[in-house]
Amino acid sequence: MDKFNEIIQGEVPVLVDFFATWCGPCKMMHPVLEKIHEKLGSKVRILKVDIDKNEQLAAQFNVRSVPTLMIFKGGELKFRTAGVQSAAALEAELEKYY
Repeated sequence: MDKFNEIIQGEVPVLVDFFATWCGPCKMMHPVLEKIHEKLGSKVRILKVDIDKNEQLAAQFNVRSVPTLMIFKGGELKFRTAGVQSAAALEAELEKYY
């Protein structure tokens, strides 16, 4: 938890993917996140959080469905959405923060 808080405090935007290993739509997000990482590199940080291994963190952020994607910058939640998202939509949202 401390490490999570430390990561989201940075000036680099952090895209957090709350997922579950048993979730089909979550598996669909993996290549999308890879594509974003390849394209944006060090402009953003991508953090995957398994809700089954991090129940307290998922509860803290009121994660009710997976995948839930959030963007943090400077410790502040800037964007939140649930469900499968396209790389283009996430990249457009991320561009606002770097």
